Amino acid sequence: MRPFSLLEAVASVAVVGSVLAVGVPAFLRNLHASRLVEPMEGLAQIARGAAAAVTTQPDQLAYPASVALTPSVVPAGIATKDPAGTWEQPTWVRLDFRFTTPHRYAFEFESQRANRRARYRASAHGDLDGDGQLSNFSVQGEVSEGRAPITFPLEMQREIE
Repeated sequence: MRPFSLLEAVASVAVVGSVLAVGVPAFLRNLHASRLVEPMEGLAQIARGAAAAVTTQPDQLAYPASVALTPSVVPAGIATKDPAGTWEQPTWVRLDFRFTTPHRYAFEFESQRANRRARYRASAHGDLDGDGQLSNFSVQGEVSEGRAPITFPLEMQREIE
């Protein structure tokens, strides 16, 4: 086999460089996007659970009770597996929400009732690179007496921190 000529070597380097210039950024975008799946799907699951669990009788109009950040500390930079029982709080059970595999976000659920209207806000907080800056995602919903539950669009703040 003969060695590459200077022109062939330059052309080869140009082709490999072009492939890397396109491929590496696309790979990194996909990697970041895959990390956004957890909070978006998690909040969608919570919203479905809240809509299914809301009590719409006028004297009992309410979403499940509020529950604090679970796990109580936001995982910092690595996927974390929760100790047994982490998701056994009655609200998480009623919302049918839990993790059995390592995850990167902590979730909370806040609900309130006032003036024949019940509301909730579910949030996901993540520190994907461990720098203390959090990505925050949230979804809200409400139900009024005599009406079907409404879920509002997902909100994001520093989705890729």
